[in-house]
Amino acid sequence: MPEHPALPAPVPLPSGLSVASAEEVADALAYALRYDERGKPRPSGGQLVASLAAEHLVKHLERAGFLVLKRPPVPLHSAG
Repeated sequence: MPEHPALPAPVPLPSGLSVASAEEVADALAYALRYDERGKPRPSGGQLVASLAAEHLVKHLERAGFLVLKRPPVPLHSAG
């Protein structure tokens, strides 16, 4: 199927990066809304409110045409 001339050509992804799914982005946003930078729960951070806000943000990002990339998972370190 020919591409529409008004649409930009697909851009190759930089090596080592992949496209994050909407669910992955929502999970990351919800976590950021519930916990501070040290991983401690925020005083007012309810799980339901954080999840609803994250879903709303993801839908807006999709409508606005954003593409979120992610790095591969970091290998676990071994103690020893």
